[in-house]
Amino acid sequence: MIEALVEALRAEGGTLGDRVVAPADAECGTVGPPQIAASGPRTASQPGEYELLLEMIYEGSLLHYGTARVIRTEDPDLALLLGDQLYALGLARLAALGDLEAVDVLADVISSLAQAHAEGAPDRASAIWNAGAVAIGWGPGDGALRRASTS
Repeated sequence: MIEALVEALRAEGGTLGDRVVAPADAECGTVGPPQIAASGPRTASQPGEYELLLEMIYEGSLLHYGTARVIRTEDPDLALLLGDQLYALGLARLAALGDLEAVDVLADVISSLAQAHAEGAPDRASAIWNAGAVAIGWGPGDGALRRASTS
């Protein structure tokens, strides 16, 4: 699905589209939070759309806190702005699906990531993303995201 992300971002144009690069071969076919969420029963009606919008949001978080896979910029301020743009693009697609429960989960994921990084605990990011992916794909019932955010 990373190829679909590249295509969608290039089609977006502007500064974002200009910064898109081909993903490394290692990135293609990797199973991550977008794929986990898209494989759940809550997202079964449109798994491709969920996977793409989550790829956008995930790439946005990588621009904020790590190394992006398909967006390149050496300017940290631009990386932050492009990350925000990717959050907005993904969340707008999710809102168009009418999945307010997933919007709520992703708001928690995004704020939990920010908190973890502010607290100097970026190692929690993977657990936060994985718990969020499960909550989107299967439902937020067991509080895993809250536990991942504080552990």
